Amino acid sequence: MKRAVVVGSGAGGAAVARELAGVFETTVLEAGPEFRRYRGHLDGVAKIRSSRLLFDPRMISLLFPAMRVDLVERRMAIVRGRATGGTTTLTTGNALRCDEALLARGIDLSPEFERLERELPISTAHQNRWSPGTRRLFLACEALGLPTKITPKMADGERCTACGRCVLGCPSGAKWDSRSFLQDAVASGARLQVGAKVERVEVEESNGQQRATGVVVRCARRFEFIGADLVVLAAGGLGTPSILSRSNIGTEDRLFVDPVLCVAAPAPGARLDTEVPMPFYVQGDGYMISPYFDYLSFFFSSEWRRPRHDIVSLMIKLADTEAGSVDARGHLRKELSARDRQRLDSARECCREILAAYGARRDSIFAGMLNAGHPGGMVPLSGRERRPLQMDRLPANLYVADASLLPESLGRPPMLTIMALALRVALVCQERFA
Repeated sequence: MKRAVVVGSGAGGAAVARELAGVFETTVLEAGPEFRRYRGHLDGVAKIRSSRLLFDPRMISLLFPAMRVDLVERRMAIVRGRATGGTTTLTTGNALRCDEALLARGIDLSPEFERLERELPISTAHQNRWSPGTRRLFLACEALGLPTKITPKMADGERCTACGRCVLGCPSGAKWDSRSFLQDAVASGARLQVGAKVERVEVEESNGQQRATGVVVRCARRFEFIGADLVVLAAGGLGTPSILSRSNIGTEDRLFVDPVLCVAAPAPGARLDTEVPMPFYVQGDGYMISPYFDYLSFFFSSEWRRPRHDIVSLMIKLADTEAGSVDARGHLRKELSARDRQRLDSARECCREILAAYGARRDSIFAGMLNAGHPGGMVPLSGRERRPLQMDRLPANLYVADASLLPESLGRPPMLTIMALALRVALVCQERFA
């Protein structure tokens, strides 16, 4: 049986691994540890916050070890997961199909989306459990004539306790994450190795053709070579480009990050922090707006130093300009363009209108800290790659299966789209190499 190495266990990596396991002798490499849900009380964390010991968002991993933060221009915080399940363990479980840019390039993933919709617990039934505060926000949006849509969620509604802590690691296990696919892969014979950071892909050239022979992995203080007939990189929109750079394989400086800014207001007793995050959304021009309690701002922004039950907050998720990079050492370069800032200003004004319609005083409205959590775009697909789903510069047996493939910023949650892409990549790999 041929050997396959999958790097990463998030949305793309776990989906690919599940498909390859049993067809290939599959090894899944995860740089982080086993994911552990945070089961403690947030009141204790709030006391630490009040002491002002938390002064840098990069300290978030002290509270939630699976969460990593990098800071870029104007202290925008880039958030990602580093543990089994990748960032899927820290998402809100949204199941949106966001493939317009792929369709424009001739890449139709309809069969993969249909399969995922059959296999995953996707539902909008959470609407039946909305709190009065969420319903009031929804009605405020409708009163303003804004186009509102219920967000489909990947979760077991029977187990959901509406604690509002999806982004901290669902304590009840109701929210679906990619560890489910990872478990299926292991059950089919895949080997999972945690704490295994891939340094580079080893590539050899013969008769003018390049071929990946495996990967060099750092485990603790030692290095190990793992040979493979097929290598699939799914280390995320930051991790995959770094690995490629360390392997002397070029990427494109087209990094997007889907910036997030929350606009909030005091609302005694609103308790939106205990609500399902992003229960509905408003689609704007290059952005979306959705109710969301921003824990990063709550922990680190001075304007959010008030009881979490007394804040009503709206998230702006921006489709930013595809310009930026991450290098071989993981150093980020990312700035917002004039177009990005114009769209952000427009979205902020829309949030103010919604909060005013909700009942908040305009002079009480405040913003959170700028952050982001959907990096991608540095190995973008074009119409040329619609069949192999692979850039020409990659060795024939080296594939990418994460948000790095997305040609444009989505400005919307990408998890379902990444998994659909990964399923197609796995199919191509089976056809070509099994």
